Amino acid sequence: QVQLVESGGGLVQPGGSLRLSCAASGRTFSSYVIGWLRQAPGKEREFVAGISGDGGSTRYADSVKGRFTISRDNAKNTGYLQMNSLKPEDTAVYYCAASSTLSRRSITWTSGYNYWGQGTQVTVSS
Repeated sequence: QVQLVESGGGLVQPGGSLRLSCAASGRTFSSYVIGWLRQAPGKEREFVAGISGDGGSTRYADSVKGRFTISRDNAKNTGYLQMNSLKPEDTAVYYCAASSTLSRRSITWTSGYNYWGQGTQVTVSS
């Protein structure tokens, strides 16, 4: 089992940047696919980015490609989401999630994430 705690959210102006962190407990962090998902008010939770256990495979939603970068440091049991060129439509609660069952080919499957953090608010506004 793994526990996840996100940090790094906040208020940023359009065009700005934020870096989210996801600190994980447990000794087998590298065996989990890590994902970042978000939920805006009145909308369903959506996949944003995911990374395989060894960091060798990444996937992104089309809406964030070229602007967001997912990474992980298995030695520190921490995942990251670097968000650049932020837009107002990126405003949402961002969740870090982990999966013990997803593979490199199914990183985008939202339903496959079985461990979740509490979420961190990201607001993009002038």
